[in-house]
Amino acid sequence: METTLPTYERRGLRHTYRAEGEGEPLLLLHAFPLSHRMWEPQLGSFSGSHRCLAPDFPGFGASDLPREGASRMQELATDAVALLDHLGISRAVVCGISMGGYVALALWERHPERVRGLVLADTRSGADAPEGRERRLALAERVLAEGPGFLAGEMPAKLLGASTLEQRPELRRTVAEWIAGARPEGVAAASRGMAERPDRTGLLARLSVPALIVVGEEDTLTPPQESRSMAERMPGAELVEIARAGHLSNLERPEAFDEALGRFLKRL
Repeated sequence: METTLPTYERRGLRHTYRAEGEGEPLLLLHAFPLSHRMWEPQLGSFSGSHRCLAPDFPGFGASDLPREGASRMQELATDAVALLDHLGISRAVVCGISMGGYVALALWERHPERVRGLVLADTRSGADAPEGRERRLALAERVLAEGPGFLAGEMPAKLLGASTLEQRPELRRTVAEWIAGARPEGVAAASRGMAERPDRTGLLARLSVPALIVVGEEDTLTPPQESRSMAERMPGAELVEIARAGHLSNLERPEAFDEALGRFLKRL
Protein backbone atom coordinates (compact mmCIF):
# COMPACT_ATOMS: atom_id res chain seq x y z
CA MET A 1 0.00 0.00 0.00
CA GLU A 2 1.28 3.41 -0.91
CA THR A 3 1.85 5.66 2.10
CA THR A 4 3.48 8.73 0.56
CA LEU A 5 0.55 10.02 -1.49
CA PRO A 6 -0.85 13.48 -0.77
CA THR A 7 -4.09 13.58 1.19
CA TYR A 8 -7.14 15.74 1.82
CA GLU A 9 -9.97 15.38 4.31
CA ARG A 10 -13.72 15.16 4.02
CA ARG A 11 -16.36 13.60 6.30
CA GLY A 12 -13.64 13.06 8.87
CA LEU A 13 -11.79 10.73 6.50
CA ARG A 14 -8.34 11.08 5.01
CA HIS A 15 -8.43 10.59 1.23
CA THR A 16 -5.33 9.83 -0.84
CA TYR A 17 -4.79 10.82 -4.44
CA ARG A 18 -2.24 11.02 -7.25
CA ALA A 19 -1.54 14.37 -8.88
CA GLU A 20 0.65 14.62 -11.96
CA GLY A 21 1.36 17.42 -14.43
CA GLU A 22 0.10 20.93 -15.02
CA GLY A 23 -2.55 22.43 -17.23
CA GLU A 24 -6.27 21.84 -17.62
CA PRO A 25 -7.53 19.55 -14.81
CA LEU A 26 -8.44 15.95 -15.66
CA LEU A 27 -10.15 14.03 -12.85
CA LEU A 28 -9.84 10.22 -13.16
CA LEU A 29 -12.26 8.07 -11.15
CA HIS A 30 -11.38 4.41 -10.70
CA ALA A 31 -13.25 1.13 -11.13
CA PHE A 32 -14.36 -1.42 -8.53
CA PRO A 33 -12.54 -2.97 -6.70
CA LEU A 34 -9.33 -1.25 -7.80
CA SER A 35 -7.66 2.07 -6.95
CA HIS A 36 -5.99 5.05 -8.60
CA ARG A 37 -3.24 2.67 -9.76
CA MET A 38 -5.41 1.53 -12.66
CA TRP A 39 -4.88 4.98 -14.23
CA GLU A 40 -1.08 4.63 -14.53
CA PRO A 41 -1.13 4.60 -18.37
CA GLN A 42 -3.19 7.80 -18.52
CA LEU A 43 -1.19 9.55 -15.80
CA GLY A 44 1.85 8.96 -17.96
CA SER A 45 0.17 9.96 -21.21
CA PHE A 46 -1.59 13.15 -20.17
CA SER A 47 0.51 14.67 -17.39
CA GLY A 48 2.51 16.56 -20.02
CA SER A 49 -0.55 18.56 -21.04
CA HIS A 50 -3.02 18.27 -18.15
CA ARG A 51 -3.19 18.37 -14.39
CA CYS A 52 -4.15 14.74 -13.81
CA LEU A 53 -5.87 13.89 -10.53
CA ALA A 54 -6.64 10.30 -9.54
CA PRO A 55 -8.23 9.94 -6.08
CA ASP A 56 -8.78 6.75 -4.10
CA PHE A 57 -12.33 6.20 -2.94
CA PRO A 58 -12.76 5.43 0.80
CA GLY A 59 -11.34 2.02 1.64
CA PHE A 60 -9.31 1.78 -1.58
CA GLY A 61 -5.63 2.55 -2.08
CA ALA A 62 -4.43 4.25 1.11
CA SER A 63 -7.63 6.20 1.80
CA ASP A 64 -9.27 5.73 5.19
CA LEU A 65 -11.91 3.07 5.55
CA PRO A 66 -15.49 4.30 5.24
CA ARG A 67 -17.38 4.74 8.49
CA GLU A 68 -20.73 3.82 6.98
CA GLY A 69 -21.87 0.48 5.65
CA ALA A 70 -22.41 1.81 2.12
CA SER A 71 -20.25 4.13 0.01
CA ARG A 72 -23.01 5.86 -1.93
CA MET A 73 -22.17 7.18 -5.37
CA GLN A 74 -23.37 10.71 -4.58
CA GLU A 75 -21.09 10.88 -1.52
CA LEU A 76 -18.12 9.64 -3.54
CA ALA A 77 -18.92 12.35 -6.08
CA THR A 78 -18.86 15.03 -3.39
CA ASP A 79 -15.59 13.54 -2.08
CA ALA A 80 -14.14 14.10 -5.56
CA VAL A 81 -15.42 17.69 -5.62
CA ALA A 82 -13.75 18.19 -2.23
CA LEU A 83 -10.45 17.28 -3.90
CA LEU A 84 -11.03 19.99 -6.49
CA ASP A 85 -11.80 22.45 -3.66
CA HIS A 86 -8.67 21.35 -1.82
CA LEU A 87 -6.56 22.17 -4.88
CA GLY A 88 -8.40 25.37 -5.77
CA ILE A 89 -9.80 23.97 -9.02
CA SER A 90 -13.14 25.32 -10.21
CA ARG A 91 -13.85 22.91 -13.10
CA ALA A 92 -12.38 19.70 -14.48
CA VAL A 93 -12.90 17.18 -17.22
CA VAL A 94 -14.35 14.23 -15.30
CA CYS A 95 -13.46 10.74 -16.55
CA GLY A 96 -14.92 7.71 -14.79
CA ILE A 97 -14.67 4.03 -15.64
CA SER A 98 -17.09 1.36 -14.39
CA MET A 99 -17.93 2.38 -10.77
CA GLY A 100 -16.07 5.61 -11.48
CA GLY A 101 -18.58 6.23 -14.25
CA TYR A 102 -21.44 5.92 -11.75
CA VAL A 103 -19.65 8.49 -9.61
CA ALA A 104 -19.03 10.76 -12.60
CA LEU A 105 -22.76 10.80 -13.42
CA ALA A 106 -23.59 11.54 -9.79
CA LEU A 107 -21.05 14.36 -9.86
CA TRP A 108 -22.68 15.87 -12.95
CA GLU A 109 -26.10 15.54 -11.28
CA ARG A 110 -25.05 17.24 -8.04
CA HIS A 111 -22.29 19.60 -9.15
CA PRO A 112 -22.74 20.35 -12.87
CA GLU A 113 -20.91 23.66 -12.55
CA ARG A 114 -17.70 21.74 -11.71
CA VAL A 115 -17.74 19.64 -14.91
CA ARG A 116 -16.05 20.97 -18.07
CA GLY A 117 -16.44 17.72 -19.98
CA LEU A 118 -17.66 14.22 -19.16
CA VAL A 119 -16.04 10.90 -20.11
CA LEU A 120 -17.92 7.70 -19.30
CA ALA A 121 -15.99 4.48 -19.90
CA ASP A 122 -17.35 0.94 -19.63
CA THR A 123 -20.26 1.96 -17.43
CA ARG A 124 -24.03 2.39 -17.49
CA SER A 125 -26.54 5.03 -16.45
CA GLY A 126 -29.26 2.67 -15.21
CA ALA A 127 -29.74 1.13 -11.79
CA ASP A 128 -29.16 -2.55 -11.11
CA ALA A 129 -31.92 -5.02 -11.79
CA PRO A 130 -33.17 -6.72 -8.58
CA GLU A 131 -31.00 -9.79 -9.15
CA GLY A 132 -27.92 -7.63 -9.74
CA ARG A 133 -28.60 -5.70 -6.56
CA GLU A 134 -28.87 -8.93 -4.59
CA ARG A 135 -25.58 -10.15 -6.03
CA ARG A 136 -23.83 -6.97 -4.90
CA LEU A 137 -25.26 -7.26 -1.38
CA ALA A 138 -24.26 -10.92 -1.19
CA LEU A 139 -20.75 -10.05 -2.40
CA ALA A 140 -20.46 -7.48 0.39
CA GLU A 141 -21.31 -10.06 3.02
CA ARG A 142 -18.99 -12.67 1.56
CA VAL A 143 -15.97 -10.37 1.25
CA LEU A 144 -16.38 -9.33 4.89
CA ALA A 145 -16.52 -12.98 5.93
CA GLU A 146 -13.80 -14.39 3.66
CA GLY A 147 -11.64 -11.50 2.50
CA PRO A 148 -11.00 -10.55 -1.15
CA GLY A 149 -9.24 -13.75 -2.19
CA PHE A 150 -12.25 -15.19 -4.00
CA LEU A 151 -12.66 -11.93 -5.91
CA ALA A 152 -9.02 -12.03 -7.00
CA GLY A 153 -9.66 -15.49 -8.39
CA GLU A 154 -12.96 -14.74 -10.12
CA MET A 155 -13.07 -11.10 -11.18
CA PRO A 156 -10.16 -10.72 -13.64
CA ALA A 157 -11.89 -13.10 -16.05
CA LYS A 158 -14.97 -10.86 -15.93
CA LEU A 159 -13.19 -7.51 -15.99
CA LEU A 160 -10.84 -8.32 -18.88
CA GLY A 161 -11.81 -9.11 -22.46
CA ALA A 162 -11.22 -12.45 -24.14
CA SER A 163 -8.36 -11.06 -26.21
CA THR A 164 -6.59 -9.71 -23.12
CA LEU A 165 -7.04 -12.96 -21.22
CA GLU A 166 -5.48 -14.85 -24.13
CA GLN A 167 -2.72 -12.44 -25.09
CA ARG A 168 -1.79 -10.58 -21.89
CA PRO A 169 -1.63 -12.99 -18.95
CA GLU A 170 0.59 -10.55 -17.07
CA LEU A 171 -2.25 -8.01 -16.93
CA ARG A 172 -4.58 -10.65 -15.54
CA ARG A 173 -2.02 -11.34 -12.80
CA THR A 174 -1.62 -7.63 -12.04
CA VAL A 175 -5.37 -7.07 -11.73
CA ALA A 176 -5.66 -10.15 -9.51
CA GLU A 177 -2.90 -8.81 -7.25
CA TRP A 178 -4.60 -5.44 -6.97
CA ILE A 179 -7.90 -7.07 -6.03
CA ALA A 180 -6.24 -9.41 -3.53
CA GLY A 181 -4.74 -6.35 -1.81
CA ALA A 182 -8.08 -4.56 -1.46
CA ARG A 183 -9.52 -4.11 2.02
CA PRO A 184 -12.75 -6.00 2.67
CA GLU A 185 -14.50 -3.06 4.36
CA GLY A 186 -13.91 -0.77 1.39
CA VAL A 187 -15.01 -3.43 -1.11
CA ALA A 188 -18.17 -4.22 0.87
CA ALA A 189 -19.16 -0.57 1.29
CA ALA A 190 -18.65 0.17 -2.41
CA SER A 191 -20.61 -2.90 -3.44
CA ARG A 192 -23.52 -1.85 -1.24
CA GLY A 193 -23.30 1.71 -2.56
CA MET A 194 -23.50 0.52 -6.14
CA ALA A 195 -26.50 -1.63 -5.24
CA GLU A 196 -28.28 1.47 -3.91
CA ARG A 197 -27.57 3.77 -6.83
CA PRO A 198 -30.61 5.18 -8.64
CA ASP A 199 -31.33 5.17 -12.35
CA ARG A 200 -29.66 8.28 -13.77
CA THR A 201 -30.64 7.69 -17.39
CA GLY A 202 -32.92 10.72 -17.26
CA LEU A 203 -29.87 12.94 -16.81
CA LEU A 204 -28.39 12.06 -20.18
CA ALA A 205 -30.73 14.16 -22.34
CA ARG A 206 -30.03 17.20 -20.16
CA LEU A 207 -26.27 17.02 -20.56
CA SER A 208 -24.92 20.47 -21.40
CA VAL A 209 -21.17 19.77 -21.61
CA PRO A 210 -19.16 17.85 -24.23
CA ALA A 211 -19.23 14.11 -23.62
CA LEU A 212 -17.29 11.04 -24.69
CA ILE A 213 -18.38 7.45 -24.16
CA VAL A 214 -15.77 4.70 -24.43
CA VAL A 215 -16.45 0.97 -24.29
CA GLY A 216 -14.46 -2.17 -24.96
CA GLU A 217 -16.01 -4.28 -27.70
CA GLU A 218 -15.46 -7.38 -25.54
CA ASP A 219 -16.97 -5.83 -22.39
CA THR A 220 -19.48 -8.36 -21.02
CA LEU A 221 -20.28 -6.47 -17.79
CA THR A 222 -21.48 -3.28 -19.50
CA PRO A 223 -21.81 -4.38 -23.13
CA PRO A 224 -21.34 -1.97 -26.04
CA GLN A 225 -25.09 -1.82 -26.71
CA GLU A 226 -25.57 -0.08 -23.36
CA SER A 227 -22.98 2.53 -24.32
CA ARG A 228 -24.66 3.03 -27.69
CA SER A 229 -27.97 3.57 -25.94
CA MET A 230 -26.41 6.17 -23.63
CA ALA A 231 -24.77 7.97 -26.54
CA GLU A 232 -28.08 8.18 -28.40
CA ARG A 233 -29.61 9.98 -25.42
CA MET A 234 -26.76 12.46 -24.90
CA PRO A 235 -26.73 15.56 -27.14
CA GLY A 236 -23.62 15.55 -29.29
CA ALA A 237 -21.89 12.73 -27.42
CA GLU A 238 -19.09 10.86 -29.17
CA LEU A 239 -18.98 7.07 -28.88
CA VAL A 240 -15.73 5.12 -29.26
CA GLU A 241 -15.68 1.32 -29.21
CA ILE A 242 -12.25 -0.16 -28.57
CA ALA A 243 -11.46 -3.43 -30.30
CA ARG A 244 -9.97 -6.34 -28.35
CA ALA A 245 -10.76 -4.73 -24.98
CA GLY A 246 -13.12 -5.66 -22.17
CA HIS A 247 -14.35 -3.77 -19.11
CA LEU A 248 -10.96 -2.22 -18.24
CA SER A 249 -10.39 -0.70 -21.66
CA ASN A 250 -7.92 1.93 -20.41
CA LEU A 251 -5.59 -0.84 -19.20
CA GLU A 252 -6.21 -3.39 -21.90
CA ARG A 253 -5.72 -1.08 -24.88
CA PRO A 254 -4.16 2.07 -23.40
CA GLU A 255 -3.00 3.43 -26.77
CA ALA A 256 -6.50 3.29 -28.25
CA PHE A 257 -8.08 4.65 -25.07
CA ASP A 258 -5.56 7.51 -24.91
CA GLU A 259 -6.09 8.35 -28.57
CA ALA A 260 -9.85 8.72 -28.01
CA LEU A 261 -9.41 10.68 -24.79
CA GLY A 262 -6.70 12.85 -26.31
CA ARG A 263 -8.90 13.81 -29.28
CA PHE A 264 -11.70 14.71 -26.90
CA LEU A 265 -9.46 16.84 -24.71
CA LYS A 266 -8.07 18.71 -27.73
CA ARG A 267 -11.59 19.56 -28.89
CA LEU A 268 -12.25 21.15 -25.52
